[in-house]
Amino acid sequence: MYSFNKTQGPRALWKGMGSTFIVQGITLGAEGIISEFTPLPREISHKWNPKQIGEHLLLKSLTYIVAMPFYSASLIETVQSEIIRDGAGILECVKEGIGRAIGLGVPHSKRLLPLLSLVFPTVLHGVLHYVISSVVQKVVLLILKRKAYDGHLAEGASPVQSMLDAYFPELIANFAASLCSDVTLYPLETVLHRLHVQGTRTIIDNTDLGYEVLPINTQYEGVRDCVNTIRQEEGALGFYKGFGAVVVQYTLHAAVLQITKIIYSTLLQNSA
Repeated sequence: MYSFNKTQGPRALWKGMGSTFIVQGITLGAEGIISEFTPLPREISHKWNPKQIGEHLLLKSLTYIVAMPFYSASLIETVQSEIIRDGAGILECVKEGIGRAIGLGVPHSKRLLPLLSLVFPTVLHGVLHYVISSVVQKVVLLILKRKAYDGHLAEGASPVQSMLDAYFPELIANFAASLCSDVTLYPLETVLHRLHVQGTRTIIDNTDLGYEVLPINTQYEGVRDCVNTIRQEEGALGFYKGFGAVVVQYTLHAAVLQITKIIYSTLLQNSA
C-alpha cells in the first residue's frame, strides 16, 4: 500500500470504487425489477417454508446473472494498473459490461472465457455468500440480544447501555456476517476473479512489490482446471493470495466499530 501510494498516488488505492457502487445499484435494481414481474419473493417471511426459500434463492441467482457482465467489467477496472489506464469515465463499466454481454467492445484474446462458463461460479459464490452472511447475522444478533436481555434482568440497565444495546448488536452482527462469509469463500473468490480477468488483456499491479506491472497470461479452461492448476502450481496457499488485505480490512473495521462505540457512549453519558 505504501509503494502504491508513493509511485501512483493515493488515487490508486481507490480505483474502481465508482464502478463498484454502480454494480451494487444494478444488482439492487435488477432484484427489484425481477421480483416485481415474477412471483419470486424479495424477502423471506417469518412463516417460511422450503419452497419460499428456494424461490428467494432463485431470485438472487437471476440477479447475479444479470449483474455478472458489469461485475466482470468492474473487477477489471479495480485490478487494472493505474499506470496504463486512460482516465475512463465513471460509467465505463456499464459500457464495458454491455459490450461483454453482447460480444462487442474492446477486443479480447482467445483465452477469454465466455460468460456462459462463468455463470456457475459467479452464482455459486453469490448465493453462498448471501446464505452464510444471512445465517451468521441472524445467529449472532439472536445471541447478542439474548445476552443483553439477560443482563437487563440480572442487574438492570442504565439508559446509556439501553441505547447501545438497541443499535450496536446489529452492527456487530453485520460485521461478523461479512467476516465469516468473506473468509469462508475466499478460495472460491480467488478462482472466480482469475476466471473473470483471464483473456481481457489487462495489465495489473505487482502487489508483492508495489512498483511493477504484470500481464495476465493464465490459460484456465474452466473452474475445475483453475482449481487443479492453482493446487498443483501454487499449493493450498495459492487460494489465499491477498488474504492479508482482508485481515487489514476487518481489523480496521473492528477498530472503527470500537471507536464509534466509545464516542457514542461518551456522548450519551454527557447528555444524560
